[in-house]
Amino acid sequence: MVCPGDELSACGLPSSVVLDHSQRRVQRSDAEWRTLLTEEQYRVARQHGTERPFHNAFWNHRGDGVYFCVGCDTPLFDSRHKYDSRTGWPSFTQPAEARFIGEEIDRSHGMVRTEVHCIICGSHLGHVFPDGPRPAGLRYCINSASLRFVPRADYERWLEDPTQPIDRTRPAQH
Repeated sequence: MVCPGDELSACGLPSSVVLDHSQRRVQRSDAEWRTLLTEEQYRVARQHGTERPFHNAFWNHRGDGVYFCVGCDTPLFDSRHKYDSRTGWPSFTQPAEARFIGEEIDRSHGMVRTEVHCIICGSHLGHVFPDGPRPAGLRYCINSASLRFVPRADYERWLEDPTQPIDRTRPAQH
């Protein structure tokens, strides 16, 4: 629960939410992941797959809200930091909270890139590149299948009691 006077993180998350989430770790069996996720979500988030550009849910999505991890409901990216990189994937200048994003060097496909994943559940998100807009110059190129969009009003209600899960019965909004 958000406490009165709770300080906000650099990206606007209450520090109590950041602390609670950063201390969590979600581990599931392969069978549990396959039950929780769609086939495409599993392929991308758990098997480090990549969606086709311009053929994914959020590449041109313009809704106001927060993109959560599809595997553990951690808030990862805010629509206020989303921009059109003209690559065909959702792109962000920064994560909602840097402590929720892990990085690893990815040497697959004859390239050297920086892979990004959810630190809480290990789901593959995409890659970060040093060709984004100023001031940071970063482009978080993220697979839609790894994300679940939550409209800002629902997100703000969730902030009042982050112990409550995000409603998974509603389809992900596009």
